[in-house]
Amino acid sequence: MIGSYVAVGDSFTEGVGDPGPDGAFVGWADRFAVLLADRRPEGDFGYVNLAVRGKLLDQIVEDQLPRAVELAPDLVSFCAGGNDILRPGTDPDEVAERFERAIAALTSVAGTVMVTTGFDTRGVPVLKHLRGKIATYNGHVRAVADRYGCPVLDLWSLKSIQDRRAWDGDRLHLGAEGHTRVALRAGQVLGLEVPADPEQPWPQLPPRGTLEIRRDDVHWAREYLVPWIGRRLRGESSGDHVTAKGTLSPDDIRLRIASVA
Repeated sequence: MIGSYVAVGDSFTEGVGDPGPDGAFVGWADRFAVLLADRRPEGDFGYVNLAVRGKLLDQIVEDQLPRAVELAPDLVSFCAGGNDILRPGTDPDEVAERFERAIAALTSVAGTVMVTTGFDTRGVPVLKHLRGKIATYNGHVRAVADRYGCPVLDLWSLKSIQDRRAWDGDRLHLGAEGHTRVALRAGQVLGLEVPADPEQPWPQLPPRGTLEIRRDDVHWAREYLVPWIGRRLRGESSGDHVTAKGTLSPDDIRLRIASVA
């Protein structure tokens, strides 16, 4: 019976790719918060989403960790380090050391700290070349989780989100259905009865031809990959002028989800 939940992280936890009716993002953490709130008396649940897109691990530790420690909730979800791993030259072993220090700080005050692994990128253009680096970091995350008794939301093993329909058009962030499936898996990780199976098979799609695939890849590169690389070269982040969603009402989240369902 979790009465308070704080979500810490980057674009994945902010919910990028899963827009509500007002254009603001919903995402797996907000959806998961509703699952938790449904198990509490009306009005007896607190939820704060501190995540901001584009943030590196050290930025998350500096900007979000103190607030999460101050709130000392029953549950914290901590997803960080992914943006570090995507940057050229970063060492997953070194990033994991900083990750562990953050987990130590959170577990000293929160009832439960749930950590997440990175996605399996074998089917993602460009990012598939970082698959070994991501897998190394995932191994560290699981080891840290073992040492501190943290449940693990293992995104690498969630096969249903390897389908392209789980992803937004940028191929970097999950879409609404992908976020929903992650929220369901998070519930399973904590032993909750969830309303649907996150691994429910997708409907069969007709095969795509080589020309169609190449056309989609060219469109993706022009619309998403080139601007993403440009921001990296300029030292910019998609979250430079973004503020965290902060305290959210589960009732408001339900209304936003229902309006786009």
